[in-house]
Amino acid sequence: MNKILVINGPNLNLLGTREPEIYGSTTLSDINAMLKEHADKLGVDIDFMQSNIEGEIVTAIQQASKVYDFILLNAAAFTHYSVAIRDAIAAVSVPVIEIHLSNVHAREEFRHHSVIAPVVMGQISGFGVDSYIAALDIAVRKLQKIRGEHKE
Repeated sequence: MNKILVINGPNLNLLGTREPEIYGSTTLSDINAMLKEHADKLGVDIDFMQSNIEGEIVTAIQQASKVYDFILLNAAAFTHYSVAIRDAIAAVSVPVIEIHLSNVHAREEFRHHSVIAPVVMGQISGFGVDSYIAALDIAVRKLQKIRGEHKE
């Protein structure tokens, strides 16, 4: 069975109360529960981690190559400046999809640039919780394609 790791970066533990006009009222626990339910329907194992500490995210990415088939990453603010996270992604063979709840390109100028974008498979942003669901669906389709179970 394929295993997927969802990594959430700084301040995402505050979802539900943090800037609800941008991020909505859904909590990170709610998102994880929705993803778990969807992963069960898709027949994949899914694990979650959240950290406000850059080094913990780097370590999780490095260790993922031994355990996981895919990473779904919302690096939050680290997206815009963490060369360490970018380098960790580039150093492992696990494919990564970059996720954002809000449309980062419609927000402040500093959010328009992602230092991790060049080393991830793709980016999904602006669809709220559906950004996570879409990333999970794509990851599973890509894994099925690798195993020859899915035709495009």
